[in-house]
Amino acid sequence: MSYPCSTLPGMSWTRSLITALAVCVALLAGSAGCGPSDARGEDGKPSSPAGELLDERDEEGRPYREVDAEAAPAVGVEVTPDTDGGWDVRLTVRNFRFSPDGTGGRAVAGRGLAHLELNGRRVALLRTPEYHLPGDSVPRGTHHVTARLYADDGSVWAVDGEPVESTADITVSDREPGPDPSAAPMGAAPPEQARGTDGRGRGGGRGSPGGDERA
Repeated sequence: MSYPCSTLPGMSWTRSLITALAVCVALLAGSAGCGPSDARGEDGKPSSPAGELLDERDEEGRPYREVDAEAAPAVGVEVTPDTDGGWDVRLTVRNFRFSPDGTGGRAVAGRGLAHLELNGRRVALLRTPEYHLPGDSVPRGTHHVTARLYADDGSVWAVDGEPVESTADITVSDREPGPDPSAAPMGAAPPEQARGTDGRGRGGGRGSPGGDERA
């Protein structure tokens, strides 16, 4: 006696099961090959030779990029009067190289650019260590010239949660015609050239070559 349809349910179920298993294997393989490419540290956060992004941000919303203090970039700033009544700004950097214009937007350890600020207002993006402040941009009074280091992706280089920056204070008095002979170079110098503080200049934030090296 024949049962032409007796095996069909079993055959159909078996084929469906095989198909389902094949789909599952494909999904597992896809998830293994298409997962996040970033390596993860022990705490689950992305690890990178260019540091770790923090929640802290600068005044314009750019995130801080934390790096180890041992190999962290550092910057010092010196401001000197010129003969035309303006000011020459020179940066001294350590463990850092200025990226040329047109560099891609990827953070690379020890590379980037500097933001130059006058009294908290950005006046220039620097890809070289020198800049000139016109005399009419620095009126009578005391002013703060700050250089802060950024990575090429726009993040702020940071050590111990503080931005890598340095600040020099300059004071402009009533000027006679010609350069002011009382104006003296001010700013943070590298360690081997560091001067004692005299109220005219100060090393800026964390990461200044001649600034505070607090832990």
